Amino acid sequence: MKPVAIYARVSSERQKEQETIASQTAALLEYAAAQNWMAPPEWQFLDEGYSGASLIRPGLDSLRDGVAAGLIDTVVILSPGRLSRNYAYQYLLSEEFVKNGAELVFVNSPPASTPGSELLRQLQGMIAEYERAQILERTRRGKRHRARQGSVNVLSGAPYGYRYMKKTDSSSAYYEVLESEAVVVRSVFEMFTVRQFSIGAVTRNLNERGIPTRTGDSRWERSTVWAMLRNPWRKS
Repeated sequence: MKPVAIYARVSSERQKEQETIASQTAALLEYAAAQNWMAPPEWQFLDEGYSGASLIRPGLDSLRDGVAAGLIDTVVILSPGRLSRNYAYQYLLSEEFVKNGAELVFVNSPPASTPGSELLRQLQGMIAEYERAQILERTRRGKRHRARQGSVNVLSGAPYGYRYMKKTDSSSAYYEVLESEAVVVRSVFEMFTVRQFSIGAVTRNLNERGIPTRTGDSRWERSTVWAMLRNPWRKS
């Protein structure tokens, strides 16, 4: 039997009463069985009490990690609304899954086949593109402002690519670029943004090239690469 992942979500107390996580899970497992598929327990991702208007959900995070790592190639969900209430997020997640080789199967939402449904799909794409452009612009401005200000959170160590310079009588604490690591950082961003590598592919590339981590360990983890890409101090 083909292994697949399932995802279920309910948010408010009222929704919990009308449609429980258990009922969603049962419906998804029944559908999977009818297709001669199976969803192992570790691939049953559930978010109970989480809003569909947010992407910050533990079950969804774990599902996205599994897809990005190339472990999951099919995800079964009752409807697009269970994935997200936000059309732009629906499109963003769908695009992310497809890019990593995973198919999204919505039990109660057949593929678009009418002019109206196709128009909705295109509108979702336009909204997603606009939202991504806004996020990228805000991120770019924020990075530039913080870099020019030279502010440093003294409660945290220097991220990979920098060394921490202590505060002195004449200057505040700051991060100084560590060129031996900065070369690796630029390579990671080039692979992810220009060459469109997945996080898993970037991680494998670093390990295959034998590039050591800051601790001297020769093995990179996906979580380490993801943290590097998300860190607001990074400069390309």
